[in-house]
Amino acid sequence: MKQKIISKVLACSVVGAMAFTGCATDTSKATTTEAAEAVNESESASETTASSTALTRDDITVNETIENSEDDGHAIEVSGEEASYSNVEVLKTGSSDSGDEADFYGYNSAIFATDGATLDLSNIVVDTDGEHANAVFSYGEGTTVNISDSYIITSNNCSGGLMTTGGGTTNATNVTVETSGNSSAAIRSDRGGGTVTVDGGSFTTSGTGSPVIYSTADITVNDAAMTSTASQGVVVEGQNSATLNNVTLNADNNIKNGDNSDYYQAVMIYQSMSGDADEGDAAFTMNGGTLTNANGDIFFITNTVADITLDGATIVNNDEDGIFLRAAAAGWGSEGSNGGQVNVYATNQSIDGDMVVDDVSAMNLYLQEGSTYNGSINSDGQAGDVYVELSDDATWTLTGDSYITGLTCDADSINLNGYKLYINGEEYTEGSESTGEAIELTSGSGNGGAPDGMPSGDKPDGEAPSGEAPSGDKPSGDKPSGEKPSGAKTGSSSSN
Repeated sequence: MKQKIISKVLACSVVGAMAFTGCATDTSKATTTEAAEAVNESESASETTASSTALTRDDITVNETIENSEDDGHAIEVSGEEASYSNVEVLKTGSSDSGDEADFYGYNSAIFATDGATLDLSNIVVDTDGEHANAVFSYGEGTTVNISDSYIITSNNCSGGLMTTGGGTTNATNVTVETSGNSSAAIRSDRGGGTVTVDGGSFTTSGTGSPVIYSTADITVNDAAMTSTASQGVVVEGQNSATLNNVTLNADNNIKNGDNSDYYQAVMIYQSMSGDADEGDAAFTMNGGTLTNANGDIFFITNTVADITLDGATIVNNDEDGIFLRAAAAGWGSEGSNGGQVNVYATNQSIDGDMVVDDVSAMNLYLQEGSTYNGSINSDGQAGDVYVELSDDATWTLTGDSYITGLTCDADSINLNGYKLYINGEEYTEGSESTGEAIELTSGSGNGGAPDGMPSGDKPDGEAPSGEAPSGDKPSGDKPSGEKPSGAKTGSSSSN
């Protein structure tokens, strides 16, 4: 691995053995008073502002630059040790043609931690410009990357900002991430998943198939600003989750790179059947905050079971033709069993917009604690099974005829608003109580690829990876020790 130290080390502390030359090993203090003061000032600012203003490159004091230009190489690599860096600029060029090896196991990432390492990063700049050049990569159970008060930019395809796989852990505080390549989520995970916690910060994507969050892990984001200008805001695949607490999310999904689905959406929950995410219930949770959608629908669920939990969030759809929720079959899974199965739990929540559940899909909608719903459900007629339950002063005001299969409500819960509500083909009488039963949800199965607007592990020209071992030399340093993540297999993936 080639590393070029461009300027004298002023504020870099390293614990343990590092594949890195020219970096001080004293962990107790920085080498200059100015560097220490800069760190303290930045940490203090992040504590008080919680990313109210996004960090820029100019906000970071850089005292050292580390550069790597090798294909499949790393600028910083930490394996099984503790290490810390601050006030460092990391520049990564060079690409990887190994596809899965880069997305699953960290080849060609600018900063790579593995084998139970603990890596602390603060006040750093990471800039990558190469295919499959993820910025900061945490791989493997027991590996933890902590990054704070930092700026990340990636410019090429398949290059995420914060990447976590194989059961790794990533904690990010007051970090700005900007990606512009295709299939380059700002907060990204892949096979084997892990745990990601983000506090504050700003996250922006502009490439095709580049949501702000692509989750095959358990990802929680608090008090952050997130924007996607071409793709979904959030995608959850398989038995994984995304939780947004007091987050501002602006999504504009307007470009497709496949034909598996006809729909655009802000949040997509699905199972690709590629093996990258275990089958099981997915989860999306939004507590407070704001979700603003520019194009298409708010939620799309297909080929999986999902729980959507909303509590006091402001959700706005600026597309007059878009709907609030669509559970439907698309191009993943086996025909006839690949619909969306979804529980929606709304607490202190205002919901506006229609919902569509097709004939191989199902929904349980729970409106609780004063929640209000203004919209219609399956206005074109009975299709999939739908159960609606209203409790604790919740109300539903119809904006079109609606067709459901079960209803539990008090006498004053439903405002027909001049329209008709049918329950299993029987017309509901306004002002009457009703008692029904929830639907047991079951996931479908089958084969598929990644969603429209999502990568499928393919290179930008659309050729699927062969599953062969990458040609050429492996990256410098040892390959991550231990077994590959459970469920791993060769072949195409649905990495983001």
